[in-house]
Amino acid sequence: MVGLWAATRIATAAPVSILPELNARLHPSDSTPWTILFVLTLITLLPAILMAMTPMVRLLVVFHFLRQALGTQTAPSNPTLMGLALMMTWFLMTPVFNLVDQQSIEPYRAGQITGMEAVDRGAQPVKHFMLRYAREKDLALFTAAGQIPRPNTADDLPMRVVVPAYILSELKAGFAIGAVLFLPFLLIDMVTASITTSIGMFQLPPVVVSTPLKILLFVMVDGWNLLANSLLKSF
Repeated sequence: MVGLWAATRIATAAPVSILPELNARLHPSDSTPWTILFVLTLITLLPAILMAMTPMVRLLVVFHFLRQALGTQTAPSNPTLMGLALMMTWFLMTPVFNLVDQQSIEPYRAGQITGMEAVDRGAQPVKHFMLRYAREKDLALFTAAGQIPRPNTADDLPMRVVVPAYILSELKAGFAIGAVLFLPFLLIDMVTASITTSIGMFQLPPVVVSTPLKILLFVMVDGWNLLANSLLKSF
């Protein structure tokens, strides 16, 4: 009789203890829709964030100048250059991502900090990286345009100033590297055009002769290795 009473007691008490957990799963908290909205928005803006806050801008600009200088309009293709720029960006940003993981993601997973604190902590390593390559002139431009009081240090600047200043600085650096990269190939074009004109080959466009010469020169000097080495050393 006692055993039957105990079994009945356990059977009636078990559902009661399960109900709160089951109710929590069936009816999530009010913050769940906002979390989903935030994640979807972040995924949508991820390409723009990747372009604006990483070295990818400089890499793509240099690769575009290289392809124009070689005279190959579609080789390497855009997906190839994008993939190379993405992998080099991953290589360059790995130390920054490790700092973000240590300072923000791991404490958030452990429940030590809130979501907003994790965002603030995670933004600091990326901000320091951008400030390292942002020119003071560009930072001063957006600080004055935003009517922001003069900060004591560069770390006091908000992200809305640092990000556009970093993009302008990266564009300038990319164009400077691309211009230097363009000069030897431009010299080959000029020499080829003068030679073909002097011997009377008016019907043959100079680019038909100069393009194979430029590609051959680029391959002989191991151009991709030299270019990657120079780009990595610029950071």
